[in-house]
Amino acid sequence: MKRDHDSLEARARRRIGRKLGFYIHAFVYVIVNLGLLALNQFTGDPRWHQWPLMGWGLGLAIHGIVTFTSLYTDAFRRRMVENEIRALQRSEGR
Repeated sequence: MKRDHDSLEARARRRIGRKLGFYIHAFVYVIVNLGLLALNQFTGDPRWHQWPLMGWGLGLAIHGIVTFTSLYTDAFRRRMVENEIRALQRSEGR
């Protein structure tokens, strides 16, 4: 029973780490781009800040998709592993 709890806790910690990594990335994105927008107001060129905003925004979107897709596919992967273990046990006559 202790081992199952440790395994669940380890998995929970990994999932929290993935989420926090994305949230920190999003927070830094917002802060930096607000700074670039403010800097843009002083330079007078109305469009240059849009390029880092769009490029980094695409990277952030991909990071979010990968993070949250991986969180929701954990159960699917676990079922696949369990099915493979059962299949191997059957093929070995256990």
